[in-house]
Amino acid sequence: MLVVATAPPVTPAQPPVTPVHPLVTRVRPLATPVRGLGGFFAMSLDTLVAAFGSRFATKEFIEQTWFVARVSAVPGCVMAFAFNVLVAFMFNVLLLEIGAADISGAGSALAVISQTGPITTTLVLGGAAATAMCADLGSRTIREEIDAMRVMGIDPIQRLVVPRVAAIALNGVLLYTLVCVTCLITGYSFSVFFQEVTPGSFAASLTLLTGLPDLSIGFVKSLIFGTTAGLIACYKGLNVSGGSQGVGNAVNETVVFTFMALFLLSTVLTTIGDAVMK
Repeated sequence: MLVVATAPPVTPAQPPVTPVHPLVTRVRPLATPVRGLGGFFAMSLDTLVAAFGSRFATKEFIEQTWFVARVSAVPGCVMAFAFNVLVAFMFNVLLLEIGAADISGAGSALAVISQTGPITTTLVLGGAAATAMCADLGSRTIREEIDAMRVMGIDPIQRLVVPRVAAIALNGVLLYTLVCVTCLITGYSFSVFFQEVTPGSFAASLTLLTGLPDLSIGFVKSLIFGTTAGLIACYKGLNVSGGSQGVGNAVNETVVFTFMALFLLSTVLTTIGDAVMK
């Protein structure tokens, strides 16, 4: 019987495994947030270019302006009332202790114009307006409406992002004005009717520590706050993944990132404003 010897099967040579440096392993988790930050700045630059270099979506801007005003006006007034009552109470208690209740209006105006007004605007824009924008754009993204717009040659930045950012920026300025008026009326009522401050002295001291420069800085803050909140909401909405759960995660991230960015901007702008006024 003839036995034919067969050669063993030849297995392909495996490529050598390159060891991963420990530093690469430590840095790799930072790639996702850095990539997201870069994408955000890229979209912000595209928005700036589209706002001044192409046709403006006026109808979408009007609709979004009314939408943001509708969802943020009442929460802004309620939060302004709560914040200012606390500030006015604590400040007036101190002034009554040292016998300087006549300048309680100056303290209320300073707190409202420089701090309470911008902070209230920040919380309302980030908690109500920005989240609603993110949910709207996120729903369109998971339904592939954004991809369909790109296929048809429509730029989503020019058609959707620019009018939304402009709308929330305008509403930031308007909301700041509404918050300041609400806070001053609340501070006056609380000081006069509950802490027995003279109405004339309260009104006469309103401009003792604040003036047009402080009010101008407050308007600039509100404009920057609104623009930043709109850009964050639009970026998170256009980059949703994972279906409806991804939309919910994007909305939560919008709240967190908006609060972080706006409080940081508030600190920086306040420092710059104080330096300029000196």
